[in-house]
Amino acid sequence: MSLLKKGDLAPAFKGVNQNGEEISLSDYKGKKVILYFYPKDNTPGCTAETCNLNDNYEMWLSKGYEVIGVSPDSVASHKKFADKFNLGFNLIADTEKEILKAYGAWGEKKMYGKSYMGVLRTTYIIGSDGNIEEVFEKVKTKDHTNQIISTL
Repeated sequence: MSLLKKGDLAPAFKGVNQNGEEISLSDYKGKKVILYFYPKDNTPGCTAETCNLNDNYEMWLSKGYEVIGVSPDSVASHKKFADKFNLGFNLIADTEKEILKAYGAWGEKKMYGKSYMGVLRTTYIIGSDGNIEEVFEKVKTKDHTNQIISTL
């Protein structure tokens, strides 16, 4: 599946967060959402991206945004990751890759000349109307907050 585009309706989803609670996009109806897809908990790039968003979480909330991270890691992995870095937002465990596929964030990657399937690091900004306002395919992991702000 290809990436969604600006103006597309964000696909509905349900998943389980790091605390074992069910989270759905409809829980955020009327709010703006930064939905980011990342490959793996506790890896350098993913940690940098997540901590950058978390360090600015209060600012995002003050601007009316909620932040949600999604990866194929387990609930237990997300719990350890969230506790280690004192994360204030939800991380959804998408072990079946249903949300990743719905958003086009699961696909072919290449490393050292070999192709494999994996998470395509992507961030979607979803407006309060449920439509996608912005898509980031080339994420600056260490400075993602400023990357988003400069585009919005």
